[in-house]
Amino acid sequence: MICGDLVWAHQECEELFKGLAEVVRMDSPTRADFFAGLQPGGKYDGIVGIYRHNVSADHIGIFDRELVAKLPASVKWIAHNGAGYDQIDVAACKERGIFVSNTPGAVDDATATTALYLLISALRRFSHAERDLRLGKWKASHVPGAAHDLTQRTLFILGLGGIGQRLAELAHAFPMRVLYHNRRPAPNAPAWCEYVPAERLDEMLGVADVLSVHVPLKKETEGLVGEAMIRKLKKGAVIVNTARGKVIDEDAMIRALEDGHLGGVGLDVYPNEPEVNPRLLEFPNATLLPHMGTETCDSQKKMEIRALTNLRDFLTKGQGEDLVPEYKQ
Repeated sequence: MICGDLVWAHQECEELFKGLAEVVRMDSPTRADFFAGLQPGGKYDGIVGIYRHNVSADHIGIFDRELVAKLPASVKWIAHNGAGYDQIDVAACKERGIFVSNTPGAVDDATATTALYLLISALRRFSHAERDLRLGKWKASHVPGAAHDLTQRTLFILGLGGIGQRLAELAHAFPMRVLYHNRRPAPNAPAWCEYVPAERLDEMLGVADVLSVHVPLKKETEGLVGEAMIRKLKKGAVIVNTARGKVIDEDAMIRALEDGHLGGVGLDVYPNEPEVNPRLLEFPNATLLPHMGTETCDSQKKMEIRALTNLRDFLTKGQGEDLVPEYKQ
């Protein structure tokens, strides 16, 4: 079942499942209609796998425990289109014997280049400058001392997965010094990526010019970048977030912008999307995007194909390649 948008990979979908499975589209306008279709004899009865895109939540809501409980017993695989899968209750899926996959790798380049743009704009104050130009002010409000080069600055990456490592490669070209923190050293990290263990985290946050956040949203990571971590950053540091809005304590971040502890922010994600805290709009040193991280036709097609391939592999091999980490613990 195609649950949500499939925009770029229609031909690939047909080729992947030809002679293997019937593909049906979720066309329910409401959650109640979707639940009705899942009942025995309903229009979705008998589905074994689901391709899921976040846009489906606009009509049927997220895949929470209630929704997962309504899925037919025949459903064994949910192939989510996206790296982040916080809209799926994985614990509820595991209890019902349903596997969940995502699309790591397919999003790395587009999200990393988004983070790089936010990093550059925040350090150079480009977003503010563009707003002034569009208002006919040229650069009357530009303060030269507030803008900084990237060269020889220190980038601290919180979560060196695929996206974080791609950003590290891009930033290293300037060059920037690159530090990172994971629970354990990343096995594929280049030698110039300096690992920061937990016992040195506070010390090394104090030398960072930019903190770029790349951790998934889970209960244990909600508010991870809070008052304490933000205040351990050097005065004038910049925070970049292309992960999930709730990973950062937004109130603490705003306080640090208000009192000048933070020199700027570059944000692509927010706690209650599509709502954006109006206070953020008032800061000239805030570069803001409406969750554009993977919004390229190239990345969207790669993500669609990867999610569909996970479903195809489940049907032909019994398992797709991109099981989310909760199934590997």
